Amino acid sequence: MIYQIEPNFVLSFLIFSHVSLFHFTSISAQEVENEREFDYIEKSGKGPKFWGSLNKDWAACNKGRLQSPIDLSSARVKMISISEDLKRMYKPAEAIIKNRGHDILLQWTAKTAGSLKFNGAEYFLKQVHWHSPSEHAINGKRFAMELHMVHQCEDPKVKNNVTVIGQLYQFGPPNPFLYKLICNISAMSDKIMQRPMGVIDPNQIELKGNKFYNYIGSLTVPPCTEGVIWIIDEKIPSVSREQVHAIREAVHDYAEENARPLQPLNQREIAFFDPKPK
Repeated sequence: MIYQIEPNFVLSFLIFSHVSLFHFTSISAQEVENEREFDYIEKSGKGPKFWGSLNKDWAACNKGRLQSPIDLSSARVKMISISEDLKRMYKPAEAIIKNRGHDILLQWTAKTAGSLKFNGAEYFLKQVHWHSPSEHAINGKRFAMELHMVHQCEDPKVKNNVTVIGQLYQFGPPNPFLYKLICNISAMSDKIMQRPMGVIDPNQIELKGNKFYNYIGSLTVPPCTEGVIWIIDEKIPSVSREQVHAIREAVHDYAEENARPLQPLNQREIAFFDPKPK
């Protein structure tokens, strides 16, 4: 993959980030809790192209200009050859696992699972969940699965107060983190909507490196709120077909996938941070 280095982009991207702090209102990391209010089936009348008309609070799903996911195309990416302030400080904490209707969510109690520091702000880890196939694409290619680590900043001065780390996966050997959860995930049913998991260490997700894509987007499920800071890890670890199948089967929604279609870029710039460019 070839990136064009433009020194002036560092300044323009930072200006864009600061302008966005004032453009967006403070948002919540809370996605729709009961996902049975919508679905991913094209002909159901509740699929992605209808989300914005199902609920007045979901208007951004159809009318928003900064929606996610997007295609991280080489032609759109500008490389920043400096290391951005990105520090992950996670720790083991009590967690529960939930069946939300179209996805499986692993949720930690408030603040106890640690945080992410980015651009001088601290974002506390709230939950992780999975989409298959991947929601984001790289040069038009979607991968086997995508994990989202949702963080929220409680500082009222930070308007872009939700940051999501995205991790893409390709088919291959089983994923070690999912291996420890899969028995509890497979045991979920329509009657068992959540169950305690004991202490879970977020560090076991094993984010691979410090190279990442970065852009401003939205939640990928209703209400599709905009102003979300997206950090997409460049590394693509593996997950087995059996693990992906187990997660989809556990929600009992009869949909083959739970990935939103790619959204228009609409003049947005995508940064790629690499502390040691070639």
